[in-house]
Amino acid sequence: MARVVVGLSGGVDSSVTALLIQQEGHEVIGIFMRNWNDASPTLEDECPWIEDSNDALLVAEKLGIPFQVLDLSVQYKERIVDTMFAEYEAGRTPNPDVLCNREIKFDLFLDAARSLGADYVATGHYARVDQTADGMFHLRAGLDAGKDQSYFLCQLSQEQLSRALFPIGGLQKSEVRRLATEAGLVTAAKRDSQGLCFIGHVRLPDFLQQQLKPKQGDIVEIPRDSPAVASAPLGKPWGFQPSDGQVVGQHQGAHYYTVGQRKGLLVGGKPLPLFVLAIDVVQNVVYVGQGEDHPGLYRSALWMMDVHWVRPDRELAAGASAPYSVRIRYRQVLVPAVLRAAEGGTWIEFSQPMKSVAPGQFAAWYDGDELIGSGVINN
Repeated sequence: MARVVVGLSGGVDSSVTALLIQQEGHEVIGIFMRNWNDASPTLEDECPWIEDSNDALLVAEKLGIPFQVLDLSVQYKERIVDTMFAEYEAGRTPNPDVLCNREIKFDLFLDAARSLGADYVATGHYARVDQTADGMFHLRAGLDAGKDQSYFLCQLSQEQLSRALFPIGGLQKSEVRRLATEAGLVTAAKRDSQGLCFIGHVRLPDFLQQQLKPKQGDIVEIPRDSPAVASAPLGKPWGFQPSDGQVVGQHQGAHYYTVGQRKGLLVGGKPLPLFVLAIDVVQNVVYVGQGEDHPGLYRSALWMMDVHWVRPDRELAAGASAPYSVRIRYRQVLVPAVLRAAEGGTWIEFSQPMKSVAPGQFAAWYDGDELIGSGVINN
């Protein structure tokens, strides 16, 4: 029997996680992580941490397990929120959920669990971990393809995986809700949470404006037959200049936008919808193009400087290459690609052009259902 701390979030997935760990005969402790205190940027009825904490308590009481609230709000602001602000200010698009798992759930929370004598932490992620005879831990996709969350765990290390349990990774969402209903858990029919990790569904511009001040600038439309598009080198970000197009509107800050964005441009009168092709936070220009098939939305390759191997034995030496299946955002269909390691970083060359490659996001590569590594998209 092991001692397992379960991250009870107040949702059905973590509730059934605790249930299954308990049914396996382990000693279970439930902890709710309080990581955010400010409700101002969240949409109405979308800052549910108090309600979630209460639901987590009710689940713990139903299961008869100890429960406590762990306040990590100071560390969360330092490691996640401040990083988000800095990334957006630099014209990059961060993924706070990936960072939250690496920095909070499987670092600070794991440390807190181990201080309680826990052998493992368990969370309600739709992912799986197994260990082979050579001692290597393997991070695999959840069996429910529509709920697979392995991508969000793409920055975890072997040490972190050795302490992680994902009991619902082999279940379908419908099975999870059925188990919760049969056990009489208050979260059985509760809708899934949306938005940023532990913050909720936010008005992102409002959230960013807490620290990043509005700064009016031009929205420049790039024609699809622009020489600036045709001459872009392989894998490089579009080096657009204001002279490559025409001003079609104004924005309140290039740092509020991301590549591929459609909503929020507030520019009308165009035959086709406008999409963000690139942003320049130095000149404070947002570059847009008409239609989701605009060639400026697509890239054949990308470059990563910060590469992490979940499977360190698969790391590529400079000059080496290997085929993998890659995604550059959550729930994106995996695409065949080739990784090519070089001095200072790694290229990913796609078998087909990829849409909306956003610097700051994570690219993750798989071998079958196993996540092998990930990296931050640099350009």
